[in-house]
Amino acid sequence: MKTELTTHDTTRIDDTRIGAVRPLITPALLEEKLPVPDAAQTLVETSRTAISNILHGRDDRLIVVVGPCSIHDHEQAMDYAWQLKEQADAFNDDLLVVMRVYFEKPRTTVGWKGYINDPHLDGSFAINQGLEMARKLLLDILAIDMPVGTEFLDLLSPQFISELVSWGAIGARTTESQSHRQLASGLSCPVGFKNGTDGGIKVATDAIQAAQASHSFMGMTKMGQAAIFETRGNDDCHVILRGGKTTNYARSDVDAACALLKAAGLREQVMIDVSHANSSKQHARQIIVAAEVAAQIAAGDARITGIMIESHLNEGRQDITPNQPLKHGVSVTDACISMAQTVPVLEQLAAAVRARRTSQK
Repeated sequence: MKTELTTHDTTRIDDTRIGAVRPLITPALLEEKLPVPDAAQTLVETSRTAISNILHGRDDRLIVVVGPCSIHDHEQAMDYAWQLKEQADAFNDDLLVVMRVYFEKPRTTVGWKGYINDPHLDGSFAINQGLEMARKLLLDILAIDMPVGTEFLDLLSPQFISELVSWGAIGARTTESQSHRQLASGLSCPVGFKNGTDGGIKVATDAIQAAQASHSFMGMTKMGQAAIFETRGNDDCHVILRGGKTTNYARSDVDAACALLKAAGLREQVMIDVSHANSSKQHARQIIVAAEVAAQIAAGDARITGIMIESHLNEGRQDITPNQPLKHGVSVTDACISMAQTVPVLEQLAAAVRARRTSQK
């Protein structure tokens, strides 16, 4: 008796909680539509090298990653970029300024997930448009000779934008994720790992060790093909102190972090995020914290290689409310200090770097 071949029905057990599946543009198609100009490629390459030189002690400037908590409007982001570029040029001898351009937001529960996931801020999740808008913004910022930094949150989105990024971050919620450590091991840019949300530093030192190693893992190529990636490891990784249950930007905190790094055989260096738990989520306290960090730098502490600041055109934050216009240049996620408040902070940090040079002679 001949057995009849049938297709096995798995609909009762497969994708039972998937509401829809939509096509995703491939990174290669987006890159073809928005290619990298030669000048932008050169800027990314040279700024990555400059950041690496600071991390390896070949450049005594301070890395300053500064910009909005999140991007939600192209024109406002470009307005900020032009103003920041003026300051970056003015302080170039002492500071290597990288604009914070964050497109993806990790949510504690639910909320707006960022410019890539929901570019229209209305829950429509036009992700293909978000990817294109994000890439276009990065290219426009690079076109004014301003390097950019971003957080890598989604594991696929780096294929769409990562070649435009000079510095990357792995956030406090994902530093412990093996997938993100593997991702960092293959990224072409320097990467900072934040301490855990509880303030624990060991997860970040473990992450650096993992990212320095080679890995094999599954991913998606620029052609949209599933593939196995084999990485070489990333030696340009560092810790970001962002606070936890308490702040961790004081000299004693830097000492403790560097002791852990030394025990792990890693470079004794930190970047300090003056926002988040280090400012007790009070945006104006960033100015006070930055001043205290500047004092440590001025006193000669060469272990502080960078600082992060959340800054926008105007200070504060606002909620996204349907049918209500947003205030111009105000963050829709964490509260930020204004550009007017940022400039004196940059001046103070530049002066601290100059003082550090003098103290080390």
